[in-house]
Amino acid sequence: MKKIAALLSMAACMLFLPVSAQAADLTDYEQQKLANAQSVASQLVYLMAELSQEQENASVDFNDYTAEEIAYIISQNYQYNVEGNAVKTGVTSFRSAFRKIGDLVSVGETTAEIDGDQIVVLVEVEGETRNAQAEIIVSNDMFFILQSAALNPASGMGEKMAAAALNTVLGLLTVFSVLIIIIGIISCFRFIPALQARFSGKGKEGEAREPSVSAALSEPEEEAGQETDDLELAAVIAAAIAASGEAVTTDGFVVRSIRRRNRR
Repeated sequence: MKKIAALLSMAACMLFLPVSAQAADLTDYEQQKLANAQSVASQLVYLMAELSQEQENASVDFNDYTAEEIAYIISQNYQYNVEGNAVKTGVTSFRSAFRKIGDLVSVGETTAEIDGDQIVVLVEVEGETRNAQAEIIVSNDMFFILQSAALNPASGMGEKMAAAALNTVLGLLTVFSVLIIIIGIISCFRFIPALQARFSGKGKEGEAREPSVSAALSEPEEEAGQETDDLELAAVIAAAIAASGEAVTTDGFVVRSIRRRNRR
């Protein structure tokens, strides 16, 4: 049990180590700045909710104003430093989110971190039907100028189930598509032996044709050589007959045929 407790303690320390290290890296001024940014972000959530409600009721339309005019209106009427374009996009995001979560009930816990020249604050928001999370980005200075605002509704159980079902269907379609492609490739293997036989048959046919051509070319040469041998043999026989008959020339001799005698 002591070993298990020690392991759990080590795991908890590892989980909280990055947060502690980040907090330790911040100076007192930066930590105070984060606390002030969290307070300002919570107030900006209420401001954006009010502005989105006014836009919903058509009592004001920020699309009719320039970014500079919106910043001036907010600074004069609400005493907040904002960028006009951030208010425009933020109001649109808050209006869309409130249609899903209902009216704003309360603003909960906040977390903040420094990101370069910006401070990103996440604010938990409770709605009538579901909760949401607001992301408020302000400038990393003493003015905390609003640079971006968005409200993201939390996913309900039905949406999570639908997303999980969609992911499952896409995964199955991907797997079956790959299997169909593999089956198609494997089915093409049966044509490979036929192609090999066809190409190898053409090669053998060419090889067979070459000897026949060479044989056809060599046959006249063999016949010519055989005729030459017969003429020489006939001349020798005629000369032998003339010598045996004491003839001077072989003009009167004609060799009709030559037959080989089989010796037994």
